[in-house]
Amino acid sequence: MKIAFVGKGGSGKTTLSSLFIRHLVERGAPTLAIDADINQHLAAALGAGEEESLTLPTLGAHLPLIKEYLRGDNPRIPSAEAMIKTTPPGSGSRLLQVTEDNPIYSACVRNVGGARLMVTGPFTDEDLGVACYHSKVGAAELLLNHMVDGAGEYVVVDMTAGADSFASGLFTRFDLTALVCEPTLRSVGVYRQYLNYAKDFGIRIVVVGNKICDADDLAFLREHVGENLLCWIGRSGHVRAAERGDIRPITDLETENREALAQIKSALDAETRDWVAYQQQAVEFHLRNANAWAGAEMVEQIDPDFVLRPDVPSGELTHS
Repeated sequence: MKIAFVGKGGSGKTTLSSLFIRHLVERGAPTLAIDADINQHLAAALGAGEEESLTLPTLGAHLPLIKEYLRGDNPRIPSAEAMIKTTPPGSGSRLLQVTEDNPIYSACVRNVGGARLMVTGPFTDEDLGVACYHSKVGAAELLLNHMVDGAGEYVVVDMTAGADSFASGLFTRFDLTALVCEPTLRSVGVYRQYLNYAKDFGIRIVVVGNKICDADDLAFLREHVGENLLCWIGRSGHVRAAERGDIRPITDLETENREALAQIKSALDAETRDWVAYQQQAVEFHLRNANAWAGAEMVEQIDPDFVLRPDVPSGELTHS
């Protein structure tokens, strides 16, 4: 199951992402975390020190390895260089499971605070004026396009702030999108943007209230987001301590806030993925990119008979 945490900058989505990841890990659930935010703070929120955070391997730096591994023996992809961020899997492609041994995970996954974490990499001075951040998250999109996760397995992605997530097809890769919303008009505005952009794609969005201090805060959110309000995080000494660098065990989180995390997990577990629609969305965004900038030859990368699914024939799910 895949979940994205999104929201206005400063809403607390990285904090909520880290709490949810630690909630899953504490329960022994197979979990993979990905920091796809332009501001790379998930490692610190999970307990990494400054030096460790700065030295984590990045997906962007290993993009050639990622492409070469994922293309496998797919005859429609002549080389790793021919792959773009939306290239969908086909017959012969190597597919990923949440927990396994493969060269990508060996190069890019590190244990941080007990969680398996991958980071896209920060926006650097060298990128200024010559690159957009969405070129960084392309590696994450490729990974999720090729992942056959199942029930009881979790991929948690801390997305970039605001509506920037819609600059690629990455936003369609999730079974549930948790929009972290403060009781403010600006935060509610991002929620409405998200609903508007996502309405034609069957994206399941729930709102997780954050920084809820009193009944007025809760009433404000209920007025503006209605039945989409799944749960909320109230005042938390545990979170305040973490913001000062004191990362305490997740079991020390306030009972009512732990219950909110459990509600998020229950909502995610209740989702059922339509693998055919999931593959079609990947193909749709690949066609958009082919027509917009990548070139018509990219259409030839689409395998019309292939559907990504957990029971994919063993000859197509290879890791050699």
